[in-house]
Amino acid sequence: MVTQQYKDNIDTILQKVQEADAIVVGGAAGMSAAAGYNWYRDDANFQKYFNAFAKEYGIDSIFGGFYYRFRTEEERWAYLATLINFVAEVPIGQPYKDLDQILRGKDYFILTTNQDTQFLQVFPEEKVSAIQGNWTYLQCGSPCHDGIYPYAEQAKELCAHIEGTRIPSSMVPKCPECGGHMELWVRSFVFLEGTKYRNEHIKYREFLQKNQNKKVLFLELGVGLMTPMFIKEPFMNMTYSWPDAYYITINPDPEHGLLPWELKDKGLAVHEDIAQVLRDVVENS
Repeated sequence: MVTQQYKDNIDTILQKVQEADAIVVGGAAGMSAAAGYNWYRDDANFQKYFNAFAKEYGIDSIFGGFYYRFRTEEERWAYLATLINFVAEVPIGQPYKDLDQILRGKDYFILTTNQDTQFLQVFPEEKVSAIQGNWTYLQCGSPCHDGIYPYAEQAKELCAHIEGTRIPSSMVPKCPECGGHMELWVRSFVFLEGTKYRNEHIKYREFLQKNQNKKVLFLELGVGLMTPMFIKEPFMNMTYSWPDAYYITINPDPEHGLLPWELKDKGLAVHEDIAQVLRDVVENS
């Protein structure tokens, strides 16, 4: 049953989107979960793509496999190739398509801690800053140089050569500069914060500087408390200090979709399914 409060929330979102001179979207793991891609659970996608690894090693989630201590590089890269191929192959989630509809005709920018490329498959690269890296790129594990490499096509080829849960030793990726081991270009102890990483921050800061004196809507989608320093806390602080800013967080979990009392007159917390909320915003626009 749709409550009056829910209808009022949809109306408020529509109003704030329409009124905004600029919209800053913050998207995290909850957005991909709403699209059906959950990195922390043993679900249908995990069973479809990673079942062999689940059976062999007792891995129970995509992230669980990423951090698993495989015995050999051949086993580890069989898993990582499967992960990269999964990210590159799965369809674009409906919430991302609905967000695209909502943002059309608006001046917007998207900041995301997601590494699954869903935002980048829908929106122009110049409008998205993926500040935690990208599952489909590799870097040197040292890292010995400032370079990242697209690896989706090569990962697909690796998957075709997996036997059980291993790839041939000759296919384990090596750094083209030092010959050392490679890593996925995602947040880790060796994450390369080089030119590409700095450029992601530069284009985001430039958008903020251009719009800080305008009517700005900060729209937070599925951002939790694991890394609040990247999206949640800056969004709250800018809303508090910018005179014409407004903050909306959409998160089904009330413990993560927080609205500080300091923003009670400048913000809205919607504790509903993100996919349903975005769909209803599109249908009522």
